[in-house]
Amino acid sequence: MKGFGTDEKAIIQVLTRRSNEQRLRIAFEFKTLYGKDLVSDLKSETSGKFEDLLVALMTPLPQFYAKELHDATAGIGTDEDVLIEVMCTMSNHEIHVIKQAYTAIYGTLLEDDLRGDTSGNFKRLMTSLCMGNRSEDFHVDQQKAREDARSLLQAGELRLGTDESVFNAVLCSRSFPQLAAIFQEYHFLTGHDIDDAIKAEFSGDLEKALRAIVKVVRNKPLFFAERLHKSMKGLGTNDRQLIRIMVTRCEVDLGDISNMFHSKYGETLQSWIEGDCSGHYKKCLLGLLGLY
Repeated sequence: MKGFGTDEKAIIQVLTRRSNEQRLRIAFEFKTLYGKDLVSDLKSETSGKFEDLLVALMTPLPQFYAKELHDATAGIGTDEDVLIEVMCTMSNHEIHVIKQAYTAIYGTLLEDDLRGDTSGNFKRLMTSLCMGNRSEDFHVDQQKAREDARSLLQAGELRLGTDESVFNAVLCSRSFPQLAAIFQEYHFLTGHDIDDAIKAEFSGDLEKALRAIVKVVRNKPLFFAERLHKSMKGLGTNDRQLIRIMVTRCEVDLGDISNMFHSKYGETLQSWIEGDCSGHYKKCLLGLLGLY
């Protein structure tokens, strides 16, 4: 970044090949050596979506999630898609860390802001998920799975109207392996999939959120592959969503996501990014895939 012009290639290669923790450490050393703030320097040297991506990469993950959630609820309207993507995929520990970061940055509680911006049964679901109190027991109790499957059946298909509270209780408090067993039992009982039942019984954001939980239980990388596909398909690109997934998953399961993308859509994630993005922004996204 010294002197005239910017060596973007060097910036991309250094930052995309490091973990979030290492990038923060680099910024710390950078300030120690040169007395300058790395993020401010990057911002003044770059622009547009490339700048957005670099700033996202340089943000501690809990703060990054907190900002995404805050921006989804702040202002007019709510981006429920962001709330669903974050709240339905995080572990208890991650939710607690994000809540702490949120309060540190904004001085309010994440739970209060979520509740103030959502309504009805979707609001209840978000509040439940915000507790970060899902069972983390990896032991599966088949008997209990059968009972839960039966309660879901009785709360949904076997009655007029739907008792949302039963779905809320089961999908927010049972461990992921236990939920997988419950969905299997549900299939045995009814001969069809829990996903179809949710589609038939619910609508709107609540339906999206419950189906997201089902998807995450079964195949988390596929859930994110579908979100990436959605961010790029059709006219225009939802860059914010694309950046969020690439940045938050790049050291978790981006390789698996990329494989799922290929097997589901018959085209590579790389080819979609190349077709939808350009310039250093494109190169930086490919760098996160290990392809630059």
